[in-house]
Amino acid sequence: MLTGQALLYFIYVVAAASVILAGEAFYLSLTRRRSQRSAVNHRLRRLADDTPAEQTLQSLLRERGLTDSGDFVSGFVWLNRLYTRSGVTGNPVAFAVSFLLAGFALALIFWLLIGFSALAALLIFLLVAIVLPLLVLRRARNRRILKFARQLPDALDMIVRSLRAGHPTSVAIGLVAREMPDPLGTEFGIVADEITFGLSMEQGVRKLSERVGFEGLHLLSISLSIQAKTGGNLTEILANLSSVLRERQKLRLKIRALSAEGRASAWIISLFPVFMFLILLLVAPSYYGQVWGNPLILPVFTAFGAWALLGDYIMYRMVTFDF
Repeated sequence: MLTGQALLYFIYVVAAASVILAGEAFYLSLTRRRSQRSAVNHRLRRLADDTPAEQTLQSLLRERGLTDSGDFVSGFVWLNRLYTRSGVTGNPVAFAVSFLLAGFALALIFWLLIGFSALAALLIFLLVAIVLPLLVLRRARNRRILKFARQLPDALDMIVRSLRAGHPTSVAIGLVAREMPDPLGTEFGIVADEITFGLSMEQGVRKLSERVGFEGLHLLSISLSIQAKTGGNLTEILANLSSVLRERQKLRLKIRALSAEGRASAWIISLFPVFMFLILLLVAPSYYGQVWGNPLILPVFTAFGAWALLGDYIMYRMVTFDF
């Protein structure tokens, strides 16, 4: 039996140990969160959770709308490819359902509460539920490809330096996966994991090109395929490819600068009639008189709207260059 004084000392020791353990747990939690925040890309943050590399690879592929082996899930390959290349993470079904519910809710509001016709409500539903997500995915894909194009020459230079230092190609790709931020860091990390789990270098880069959709990766895949079959200096091939991609990037920026005036003119010409129409409706609602009741107003507005969209498309093609 413990005496009263010994019991008091025991309670003090237990309390001190509890405080020390709580402080250690708080410190470990803080350092883990700090390491996750300091990770340069999404894959490294996943690996910081002590998740096995194979499970991390499978989760990264599934959240991009792919199977565990990196293949497309949906039978609509073009839609699955658009979702994958957009870089949007999460369940593709949840992404689609969110826009469907938003479109349905807006259609009901405009139909039942505001008094729009059923045809107008249906049009709103189609725009929000189908057209809007496609535009969002398309814009995200284009922005992601442009960012990837800016990062790829630096990644190739890093691979070249690693190869010249004597490292194998798989180690060089793993170095890029650890040092480069997203989107390139995570994508090259997926390639490194796929090579680790048995995929060949050529197959891994080919799947990377399919996931991203950047033409420079297609050139990289072809270069690796030719080098694997015919031999050659891989370091020199990658260095030349990096130089070509940098020059193409400079050319793209130069063309964008030269076409800036045309793009600004196209936006002003396209939006000016819309702004004037809205201002007149706000300042002088009776300016148009009884013209809204005329049966010709709907076909005339439709024809002029289609004509304006055709002009916008022509101006867009005039200031957009493929190279």
